[in-house]
Amino acid sequence: MKNETNTEPKFSTKTSVNAEPALLELFKDGIMDIYWAENHLVTNLPKMIHAATSSELVKTIEDHLEQTKGHAGRLEKVFELLGEKPQAKKCDAMEGLSKEGEGIIESTESGTATRDVGIILASQKVEHYEIATYGGLTQLAKTLGLDAIAELLYQTLTEEKAADELLTSVAEHNINYKASEEA
Repeated sequence: MKNETNTEPKFSTKTSVNAEPALLELFKDGIMDIYWAENHLVTNLPKMIHAATSSELVKTIEDHLEQTKGHAGRLEKVFELLGEKPQAKKCDAMEGLSKEGEGIIESTESGTATRDVGIILASQKVEHYEIATYGGLTQLAKTLGLDAIAELLYQTLTEEKAADELLTSVAEHNINYKASEEA
């Protein structure tokens, strides 16, 4: 099936008796994508911890790093329930968000509240991407009748939303005001 650009669509409807439905194929692709993203965060979050100044922000990111390791482990359970080996597929969105965070660190002065505000903003962009991804994957799992998987994904979705709210609280508590007073 060709589309208007004369390329094969990535997820086409298959007619083979043994072929997976396109929606399940899309779902699995999304799981591989977020699995890569979570593992990437496990290696990237320590950079944010090292660059942060506020002890409250450092603790928040450290706690989320541990939670992120759990998210990757939970995704491994999803693969198991799907009868698949855990497999990561590079997530271009997370790679871009991580590069943006690194750029904020490079462009702000070490030890400043302004850098901490930038780290919070970059972190919240990551959280929003994860919220969108886990929300969509949870709904797909429900649609596909994968209720146990939907529950696992929903648990992570809930944790990602809480992490986003905590970052907002950390910013509002003190860091934004300190940054507004910096020269």
